[in-house]
Amino acid sequence: MAAIGLANTTTFIFVLLGLPTTPQLRCVSFVVFLSIYLMTLVGNLVILTAIITDARLHTPMYFFLANLSILEMCYTTITLPNILNNIVIQSNRISFQACICQVYLFTLCATVECILLALMAYDRYVAICIPLRYSVIMNQAMCLQLASTTWITGIFNSIIQSLPTSLLPYCGLNKVDRLYCEVQPLLQLSCSDTSLNKMLTTVSASLFGVGFMTFILVTYIFIISAILRIPSLSGRLKAFSTCSSHITVVVMYYGALIFMYLRPRSSDSQRMDSVISAMYCMVIPVLNPIIYSLRNKDVKRSIVNFLILKRCLL
Repeated sequence: MAAIGLANTTTFIFVLLGLPTTPQLRCVSFVVFLSIYLMTLVGNLVILTAIITDARLHTPMYFFLANLSILEMCYTTITLPNILNNIVIQSNRISFQACICQVYLFTLCATVECILLALMAYDRYVAICIPLRYSVIMNQAMCLQLASTTWITGIFNSIIQSLPTSLLPYCGLNKVDRLYCEVQPLLQLSCSDTSLNKMLTTVSASLFGVGFMTFILVTYIFIISAILRIPSLSGRLKAFSTCSSHITVVVMYYGALIFMYLRPRSSDSQRMDSVISAMYCMVIPVLNPIIYSLRNKDVKRSIVNFLILKRCLL
């Protein structure tokens, strides 16, 4: 492809190499991706419905869980419909505008998830370490303020990351070894100096990735210390059970990110990055509602009651 400068990037086309090329694999992939998308939507909608309809779940912990469920549906909606469409039309191409839109929305979701997981850890810290002040600290106004600040921060960070990326000139190779568009692969395709862009992504990763992961780790050190001071075994198990689902989700999410960005580079790194990035934006969103519904008695009870009520109304 001829060199494409800043003036005509609007006509630029990227090729997503993560999509299958053979007819057999396309058919199987379509079924798999469609199943993941539907399961993600249904699972998170069930969690949302349970939280909204059951007054016993109108607590800060479940308020943040509702935000997480909305986020997971956004994650998959950003990527999977385009993947399914490309499989159907047998095309691996994505326009410049659509690619930058994916970059913006994906960065938004990634930023919000890092902050949300940290807020959920803080909620557990207050509930377990200073329970007598829980209702004062985690009041409704504070939860709304924290959630709104989280989404606004995500919007602001995604603008900082995606806008400079959209202004870069792209030329020569236009192949993205992903199922969807992300900042890092696009920076590798630009034919200009990307030092500023790389600095912005490094600052963002340090703040929202490493920073909030460290916050979560420190928070759980205090939580575990407080749990170990509980005299009865049943009390310790009950306190730990309120954190188990969140710990599982944090380990999966940050485990994927750490493996993707901190492992040694090799000839297969690009392909492995594609697999890992697909996991934390497609597989983890479909697993989260399963984790929270299976490991949380309150959510399970609410879901069962809702299904029973719906069956009676029918």
